Amino acid sequence: MSLVGTEFEDGVLTVTLRDEENRNALSAGLTSELVKTLDEAEVNPEVRVIVLTNSGRVFCAGADLSERSSRKKSKSQTKPVDPLEIFSRFRKSSKPYIGKISGHCVAGGMGIAAAMDISIAIEEAKFGFTEVRIGVAPAMISVLCLPKMRSAEASEAFLRGNRFSASEAVSMGLINAAVPANEIDSAVREVVSDIKAGGPEAIAAAKQLILQVPHMQVDEAFSWTSELSANLFKSEEAQEGMRAYLDKRPPSWMGE
Repeated sequence: MSLVGTEFEDGVLTVTLRDEENRNALSAGLTSELVKTLDEAEVNPEVRVIVLTNSGRVFCAGADLSERSSRKKSKSQTKPVDPLEIFSRFRKSSKPYIGKISGHCVAGGMGIAAAMDISIAIEEAKFGFTEVRIGVAPAMISVLCLPKMRSAEASEAFLRGNRFSASEAVSMGLINAAVPANEIDSAVREVVSDIKAGGPEAIAAAKQLILQVPHMQVDEAFSWTSELSANLFKSEEAQEGMRAYLDKRPPSWMGE
């Protein structure tokens, strides 16, 4: 059975990690299937939003320790995927990624949750930077997580390696919301609906603002955003959006 499932409906591609037996760890098999799926989604103009979720009780347990350990070599012949390739594509993709975290999320899974544009978890889910308890550190995922956290919270979470609640993950800025399990579907649908109301090119531009502006000097940022804004206003998408607003009708990208 495939380790990554997909379902497409009305512009939304739902990608499900479903290696339940291995706690959806980032094995060579799972990551290679995931990258292939995301590559196809990226070039498919019908895909407006990508929702990443899980089957089973664990969203993602991080690295596959059976493959990383020198004691037990993996039997998989699949070449491992560099986690950076996965984390980067979430952030740099022109398409929005929504994390629907329906299970526990630790170690490298924390990097995936933080790399999503918006993440919503069930209240029962536990989170944690558990790496120190197996003798490593949350190295690569720190690049994604530290900008969202206060220093004191990061120190405690990274050094203790303990697990904490979804509501605590929200307060740390790592995810956006924690909801009861029976409400996560409706919460994700609401977010997806809002995103689909925006123009695809505008959504891609908004993601670039989030990615680029914090790292620019003020003058450079104003110069870059001024040019970006002018180009957006001249685009066919913006012209259609403004006409639709003035005509009091939905824009064309929202369909019928």
